[in-house]
Amino acid sequence: MRAQGIQEKIFSRIKASGGGSIFVASDFNDLGNNDAIRKSLSRLEKTGLIRRVLQGVYEYPEYSPFLQEFVATSPHHIALALARNNAWTIVPNGDIVLNQLGLSPQVPAEWTYVSDGPSRRYILGKTTIHLKRTSGRDIANLSDKSALIVQAIKAIGKHRMDSANMRKLSSLMTDEEKFTILSEAKYITNWVYEMIKEICNGRFVT
Repeated sequence: MRAQGIQEKIFSRIKASGGGSIFVASDFNDLGNNDAIRKSLSRLEKTGLIRRVLQGVYEYPEYSPFLQEFVATSPHHIALALARNNAWTIVPNGDIVLNQLGLSPQVPAEWTYVSDGPSRRYILGKTTIHLKRTSGRDIANLSDKSALIVQAIKAIGKHRMDSANMRKLSSLMTDEEKFTILSEAKYITNWVYEMIKEICNGRFVT
């Protein structure tokens, strides 16, 4: 496929994904070889159609007519793109996972994730994306919801896990998701699994 054809196909896919989408070269591997894809992304950046937010990570900017400015880049979507590009498994950690689950309004300047890849920090303006290498057993072979609940329990902490927090976490899962996490999380950190059993079985004060 000629270079111009690859570039057109790449941009067509980018537009279809909508404003604010984040992508990396490997997202387009089915359209051509890696060198041609990277050159196409570089040309699209130079024309201003897309912008590079980190080395190898691009954004299709979303413009807000109401704010009359481009919407801020999502650190979470960047983290997902980095993980996708490197075949890492990542899960939000600390205050980030509590915020995503609606358990805390706090959004810190550092977006922290546990990962089965190397520990890395990425600077995005005033925001930092921190990927922390962790034990594979606490993130491996877990569905997305199970992984979030596990990290939420760890973020709250063993000694702060009261009936109110248990009730909130229980309300975030369907019966099917409770059945799934009880099956998937058998081999994670012991105290966390004990908490999961209490949450899923309703053994807390109502």
